[in-house]
Amino acid sequence: MKVLVAYYSETGNTEKIARAIYEEVSKDHEAHLKKIKEVTADTLNNYDLVFLGSACHSADLSPPVKRILDALPVSARFKLAGFFTHSVPCSEDSARARKLFNRWAGKCRVSFEKVSKERQIAFKGYFNCQGVPSPPIQEFIKKEVIVSADEWEAYMEEVRKHPSIEDLRRAKEFAREVLSRTKF
Repeated sequence: MKVLVAYYSETGNTEKIARAIYEEVSKDHEAHLKKIKEVTADTLNNYDLVFLGSACHSADLSPPVKRILDALPVSARFKLAGFFTHSVPCSEDSARARKLFNRWAGKCRVSFEKVSKERQIAFKGYFNCQGVPSPPIQEFIKKEVIVSADEWEAYMEEVRKHPSIEDLRRAKEFAREVLSRTKF
């Protein structure tokens, strides 16, 4: 199987996940790792399976990744799996954490699912994890999302750990699961 892992990363979070996925898929398959600026929608049709990754921007996939998705043809021949990194506080599995995720990162998942349905592309799922936010995003989160000084300090201490070794392990596990469900 010919596999592409393409990604857009500003701070290196998404790149770390892309490299973990690539490391896993390249074990038994012809695989390529490329930055999003190195691919076009047409390029994707040269592959059987595409892992497409993005940083979360404005609660959705980044504009460069959205441009690729918007340019995809109907019934593309490849299968698609998505991955994204975000800076949503998610240290606990609670209703509040789910609400924050849905509000500030949930459109990423929806964008992958929507384009797959509209373009009739077999969608194999998505992976996401927390990552260190860029300085402008840190300021936004501090001002709009986490206003308590104590909660802010705890958030920054936790978010600086990501993507963690566990996140990278889970990304590899995701890649193995996608490969096991993808037959050609």
